[in-house]
Amino acid sequence: METVDNIKIPDAANNPETGSEYAIELRHITKRFGSVVANNDITLSLRKGEILSLLGENGSGKTTLMNMLGGIYYPDEGEILVDGKPVSIRSPKDSFHQGIGMIHQHFKLVDVFTAAENIVLGLEGDKGKLDRASIRKAVAEIADRYGFEIDPDQKVYEMSVSQKQTVEIVKVLYRGADVLILDEPTAVLTPQETDKLFSVMRNMRADGKAIIIITHKLHEVLAVSDRVAVLRKGRYIGCVDTAEATQQSLTDMMVGRSVSLNIDRPKNPDLKDRIRIEHLTVKDKEGVKKLDDVTFTAMGGEILGIAGVAGSGQKELLESIAGLQKMEPGTEIHYIAPDGTDKLLNGMDPLDIINSGVLLSFVPEDRFGMGLVGSMNIIDNIKLRTYRIGKSPFTDRKVPTSLAEKIVSDLEVVTPDINRTPLRRLSGGNVQKVLVGREIASNPTVLMTAYAVRGLDINTSYTIYNLLTEQKMKGVAVIYVGEDLDVLLELCDRILVLCGGQVSGIVDASATTKEEIGLMMTQFRREDAQ
Repeated sequence: METVDNIKIPDAANNPETGSEYAIELRHITKRFGSVVANNDITLSLRKGEILSLLGENGSGKTTLMNMLGGIYYPDEGEILVDGKPVSIRSPKDSFHQGIGMIHQHFKLVDVFTAAENIVLGLEGDKGKLDRASIRKAVAEIADRYGFEIDPDQKVYEMSVSQKQTVEIVKVLYRGADVLILDEPTAVLTPQETDKLFSVMRNMRADGKAIIIITHKLHEVLAVSDRVAVLRKGRYIGCVDTAEATQQSLTDMMVGRSVSLNIDRPKNPDLKDRIRIEHLTVKDKEGVKKLDDVTFTAMGGEILGIAGVAGSGQKELLESIAGLQKMEPGTEIHYIAPDGTDKLLNGMDPLDIINSGVLLSFVPEDRFGMGLVGSMNIIDNIKLRTYRIGKSPFTDRKVPTSLAEKIVSDLEVVTPDINRTPLRRLSGGNVQKVLVGREIASNPTVLMTAYAVRGLDINTSYTIYNLLTEQKMKGVAVIYVGEDLDVLLELCDRILVLCGGQVSGIVDASATTKEEIGLMMTQFRREDAQ
């Protein structure tokens, strides 16, 4: 019997003697959407007992390929083999019957249900019965086997992000999954939570499970995977052993040319107060404090990073500055204009802020809910930024068309047509490029971004980092909410850490560590974390 991360794994599970050595084989898979070929003759295999990372730029076909394993799409050409046998996967139910479970980035859980209720939801027969004793026993066996920490009776709305993710993984294991697909599993986890997840993944690998991880974080790819498969523009480029790969070599494979992976952090010596927040307190509809007495100053000429686990108040912080949140009495938000004029933003809505001359741009977390209109094309979405400004009742298309062409060119937005193609038909990464490009093009003095590179490939991410740095050097106050602590440490000048709606501390990014910030994100103030 072998021990992995102090978890005992039966020897028989490590050496499956039946069936093929491959858990999944994709042979000559092609998928088209009209004239667009999303996957073009892809042949790829996943071995039992291995962790395979799937990399590729936005629009390279990763999600489409995985959705065919998940039963959401069906291939136009080619075949899928499970354990060496050809199968037909035409629905998520078929996928489950083949032992494939996909853990999506946005969890598919019912908030008012317990972990146990979510785990059995939708199942038929004995497994679908809400026998709490038997569910507890089964969940406990899974937890003990792989190293999970889970309370079957805890409500989902009481859980942290990592706990919800645990429920999703246990849910597919409970249903008999031998192949797990994890889509951006560490996007909103602290470094400590990421290490814990990787430990669990290694235990599952040792138990013979086959795992595919989709992530843009190359240091995590190198840390946890056995092999790395790369897609580019819908085609399979190759698969390499992780031990023989580097961040640079993987990036070059994805992009097809050499790409610089350095984030420059030049100092702007001319720092000036631009946004001053005093005693910011925000409550939700139930009266629960989302922000509690937050005070800080964002300066022109710096990038101020905001770190925190999901739901720590990042969304409410940016929306308060943008005039989208109701604040409690005693709060003051001051905008200090380049000429030194101090304007109080309390009580202003977004249009009031724009009309008062405040040059503020906001890249929200919810792209379509707050930032863009999916049924409109790129040009019309750019016009949304300024159509209510000016005296003429007619809108000018010349300027937004020129700007749309520039954004498409500079950020390499993949779209059939800027005039006729609705934004919702673009990939998530290309939608994000349009949103970021539009806000930067408005020449703000304050630029706020919430997860500006979420869903973007590494090449485009570095383009965005450089654009933010250019804004900083122009004297813009950049507020950057991010989930990748390595990027926050390299890109930002200072980092404000939120924990449960309170400020745990504000640190010099060049004089702190990822571990210190991770502790501050959970339960410690800076002096305790140190």
